[in-house]
Amino acid sequence: MSGAYHSDLAGKSALVTGAASGIGLACAGALAEAGAKVHLVDIDDAVEKAAADVNGIAHVVDLTDGRAIETLPAEIDILVNNAGFQHIAPIHEFPPETFTRIQALMVTAPFLLIRHVLPRMYDRGWGRVVNMSSVHGLRASPFKSAYVTAKHALEGLSKVTALEGAEHGVTSNCVNPGYVRTPLVTGQLQAQAEEHGLERDAVIEQILLARSAIKRLIEPEDVAACVLWLCGTPAAHVTGTSLPLDGGWTAA
Repeated sequence: MSGAYHSDLAGKSALVTGAASGIGLACAGALAEAGAKVHLVDIDDAVEKAAADVNGIAHVVDLTDGRAIETLPAEIDILVNNAGFQHIAPIHEFPPETFTRIQALMVTAPFLLIRHVLPRMYDRGWGRVVNMSSVHGLRASPFKSAYVTAKHALEGLSKVTALEGAEHGVTSNCVNPGYVRTPLVTGQLQAQAEEHGLERDAVIEQILLARSAIKRLIEPEDVAACVLWLCGTPAAHVTGTSLPLDGGWTAA
């Protein structure tokens, strides 16, 4: 990591959602290492230990509660909308309440958070909004109707934020990972191996990464490095776009 990134974020404040583990924790750590004061938000109280590990500030919050979002700090320079969860079922069997909760967490909460922090970003003439989308923000897969819908909506929200924020020095972009080595993904490997009669490594290559040219899981730190780059000076003109980290999935 170059020294330029460290000096870029010295004195900046950041808020990262879904920060108790996985990609969110990696982003919080990278931003903290680069000099930012980081607020870590999660519904899981494990975020308190995560915050202590990166010398940040923990907020145990249910982001599907709009009133709770109003209790979070608004004096933020960098917002990383990362919180989310997955549910897999065919549309005709998909629980409507689960569909609604996924939209609340992955679309409405990012909107409310952006709305919450933009006035302070505008006042300062500088801000970075990074929305953790997915390859599923650009492509669809069966049985993931709620997740794909939410990520496509997040892409649109991100672009509107970019257009409105440009004159105020605020950029907004999506990062679009494929399968990342998180507890959520690795926890599925054994079940997938048993279901398909394959070894764990074969599950990664033949099932999870079937549409990816690079047959390796992405590391959370690699995603965090891209988020950090979007917050730095070299990316000052990068806005309203989507950055695929998908091993070539969307190229095919």
